[in-house]
Amino acid sequence: MAIIGEIIKKSVETVDRVFSNTNPQEAQEKVLKELLSKAEDTAFGKYYQFEHIRKSENIRDAFAKEVPYHDYDQLREAWWQKVIDGGEDITWPGKVKFFAVSSGTTSSRKHIPVTEDMLQSIRRAGMQQVRGIADFDLPAEFFEKEILMFGSSTNLKEVNGHLEGEISSISASQIPFWFEGFYRPGKEISSIDDWDVRVEELAKESANWDIGAISGIPSWIELMLKRVIEFNNAETIHDVWPNLKVYTSGGVAFEPYKKAFEKLCSKELIVIDTYLASEGYIATQIRKDTDAMALITNNGIYFEFIPFLPENMADDGSINQNAKSIKIEDVEEGVDYVLVISTVSGAWRYMIGDTIAFTSKEKAEIKITGRTKHFLNVVGSQLSVNQMNKAIEQLSEEFDCQIKEFTVAAVLEEDDYLHRWYLGLDANVKLDKTEIAEHLDEILKENNKNYKVARGKALKRVEVKLITEELFRKWTEETKQKGGQVKIPRVMKEKDFKDWESYVSKNS
Repeated sequence: MAIIGEIIKKSVETVDRVFSNTNPQEAQEKVLKELLSKAEDTAFGKYYQFEHIRKSENIRDAFAKEVPYHDYDQLREAWWQKVIDGGEDITWPGKVKFFAVSSGTTSSRKHIPVTEDMLQSIRRAGMQQVRGIADFDLPAEFFEKEILMFGSSTNLKEVNGHLEGEISSISASQIPFWFEGFYRPGKEISSIDDWDVRVEELAKESANWDIGAISGIPSWIELMLKRVIEFNNAETIHDVWPNLKVYTSGGVAFEPYKKAFEKLCSKELIVIDTYLASEGYIATQIRKDTDAMALITNNGIYFEFIPFLPENMADDGSINQNAKSIKIEDVEEGVDYVLVISTVSGAWRYMIGDTIAFTSKEKAEIKITGRTKHFLNVVGSQLSVNQMNKAIEQLSEEFDCQIKEFTVAAVLEEDDYLHRWYLGLDANVKLDKTEIAEHLDEILKENNKNYKVARGKALKRVEVKLITEELFRKWTEETKQKGGQVKIPRVMKEKDFKDWESYVSKNS
């Protein structure tokens, strides 16, 4: 009998009961009070009179009235550059030691402050993730297995007195000592900078581990699993790790990778979706009956929601300052909202860049529906990334293929607009691009009335270019980096799209 596993499982069930009692509205009111109280003596807190706001009869309304919305560029220009330069007590008490760096899709390169309070918040959010595991009633033996967390290198870069890396790298580099016995591939391998070398060293050690759960971005985890299988002359990953039961996904939609993962496994995996952004741990799936994620409402992040409507958005993609924010108790299910957060890292009314929709208001469960700047609406088509993902998923089913990656842009040719899609397929898949374009067009017409109207007016046609999935990956490696939380932009602006097409032309 797995005695230690039974103890851990009981602890997990206790955590489940604790988190289940959280009331989102009460939790959020408490979080905002704590944020304002702790930051009231910072430069930001003094400028926006946090002490006065905190003493207001309704601090949530007062906060929304006094503090403006910020996107990354606005917050960096006004405040965060001072933090990056080493300033103390700017937007959060103390001096920031870590910065989460990402190439970003809403800004060319982001440096997000990661305070010790945020690291603690992320660790607590990991316990919320444990709650999700509790709902699947896993055997006690599972809780004695090792956990493989594989992303970017944990070898953080020292820059001007602080350390930089991806948020997953920072959090992995700061794991508590008691977790080191379960953590794989371990500190030594995780700190290797070169992704290919890191994978190779992982593969060499893989047969010595008893992995029960894996965490990471689907595209890079898939490649890693293939190499482990190949290195061990195995047929599936379960020949190497027979007790692998859970995969924690995040960063991008898992559905396009589902078939690929099934081919690599001989047993069914439990897939738990998570929402860890550079700005904090936002949400995680906590029930097996849904693939939606529950917002973590009692953990150092205060949420506001802006209806994703043209009148609420400025031309540059930021939020209009007169847009009214919605509190968590007033949201409606099925409505696209721009997510705005205030955090223990000193982000204040910050537009994270994602749009979400509630699937359950009562449980505060959401799905990511897209990016504020990955919204295709040049000619009134109003296509969100979520709608695109669903269309690509349906297309994959109809043509019995796996379209793991795609990008699209509105292109003006001879006074007419068209949507040009690039779809990434396995190299051995041969399809008719004209037929694919026709089916994609029909799927979008059926599911989006605005798109259907646009197709009868300014949007004259749809083009599809079929390329290998490998080409998407190579472009990512050469223009951004390999591994980690690197994502393909689903919608590209004109200049970026021209660069992309030039790359494809040269490398096809």
